[in-house]
Amino acid sequence: MYDRLASIRPRVRSGLERAFAADHTPHEVAASFAFGVFFVAMPTAGTALALFALIAYFVERASRLALVATLVVFNPPVKWAVYGASFWLGSHLLGPVPGTSVADVSLSAGLDILLRQLVGNTILAVVLAVVGYAVTLQLARLHHRRQRSATPTHSADARNDDTRSDVSS
Repeated sequence: MYDRLASIRPRVRSGLERAFAADHTPHEVAASFAFGVFFVAMPTAGTALALFALIAYFVERASRLALVATLVVFNPPVKWAVYGASFWLGSHLLGPVPGTSVADVSLSAGLDILLRQLVGNTILAVVLAVVGYAVTLQLARLHHRRQRSATPTHSADARNDDTRSDVSS
């Protein structure tokens, strides 16, 4: 398993570096990632890719790579863990459904279970999006600073982009 994770790491890092290097401010990259995290964490029945394609087409400032990165982060095993945690959180907040367990969670299991799932899922999606925004913003700013220090002839444009992103965040 460690070998498998080690082989994925360079691809994820390369994808993040390409997203940071694109013509987007750190705020735009972080906002795109946060939106993607929120939408992918919700039970959307696989519509995330279609929505991301529409956003990429119509929203010029959206970072396509940051949106796609959320699909990599929230792969099926991670999504099932989020759904399990969502049901637990919803049950903790709204009370348990008599005679059910995490294994009973499905759309056909009833309105009480669905309500707990959606409440828990919405809360987790918001928290994950906020954390994703903060982490991605810091990583994007760090990447931009490194790029500026590595290429001094590019400093005037880089300063303007960084200043604009700091004001908007």
